[in-house]
Amino acid sequence: MRQEPSNHPLMRVRVATRRQEATDIASFELVAESGGPLPAFAAGAHIDVHVRDGLVRQYSLCNDPAETHRYLIAVLHEPASRGGSKAMHASVQAGDVLTIGEPRNHFPLAAGDRHLLLAGGIGVTPILCMAQRLATTGAAFEMHVCTRSADRTAFRERIAQSSFAAQVRFHHDDGPASQKLDIPGRLARPQAGEHLYVCGPKGFMDAVLSAARASGWPETQLHYEFFAGQTVQSGGDQPFELELARTGRVVCVREDQTALQALLDAGVEIESSCEQGVCGTCATRVLAGVPDHKDLYFTQEEQAANDQFTPCCSRARTARLVLDL
Repeated sequence: MRQEPSNHPLMRVRVATRRQEATDIASFELVAESGGPLPAFAAGAHIDVHVRDGLVRQYSLCNDPAETHRYLIAVLHEPASRGGSKAMHASVQAGDVLTIGEPRNHFPLAAGDRHLLLAGGIGVTPILCMAQRLATTGAAFEMHVCTRSADRTAFRERIAQSSFAAQVRFHHDDGPASQKLDIPGRLARPQAGEHLYVCGPKGFMDAVLSAARASGWPETQLHYEFFAGQTVQSGGDQPFELELARTGRVVCVREDQTALQALLDAGVEIESSCEQGVCGTCATRVLAGVPDHKDLYFTQEEQAANDQFTPCCSRARTARLVLDL
């Protein structure tokens, strides 16, 4: 069972460099403000960046995990930004000091004979980190990067100059049909010991995971990380109650508010970040009742267990949920 720790250690880092990696994508190299080494991380990890005024966003680490002197993140400038990417692009420059959390990893590499890495757009960030680690260990893998166009492909030059360049293929929406990735065709024959990793826009990930499942890929060989959630229309949300097991207190959740909002309004301290059911920061243990899962964080098996939920977006199928709070 995955569950976030109640407190995440924070540290201060300085932006050593800022670089334009592609159209609307900037990278930020972060070093310890003290000048010392940074906590180690594994491929697939991310950090929480405290952007401004209590706004926290998660960004995948895309440098070599063997490096201890820096963290490298890349941020897409989203036109419909909820504040994070807009603030990073508009306000954060080389020399600035940021507060971040220590690396956390919900998207680790698995032990396997072969690895298939599929990246869509900015989803290349954790996938690139994985490729670097797999190349270092000599593991068998292939990597596909799908983007709208070459000028919107982050780290294209870096990948082309890497030791694993021959194992990477680029696919662009504006290119000829012959170079586009045939997702169903590539995933048509799952192999024992081959693991699939996918990250990118939800539509891209849905297409990949749907094709994989249709071809019989076992869930244990599918690994994925969503960058953003999607509002789930449920045809009219109903009010429900949250019972806090440690005190017996009952908090009512209106139909027009989230469980997280209700808890915060009631003065209950609970950590949150993405508010879209992606990061798992607000994950809370459920002791009784049945959640109505609307997150992209828990696996299908974890959701079916109904012993935890994300109050930022999920609701209840029963009149009351008893929470370990």
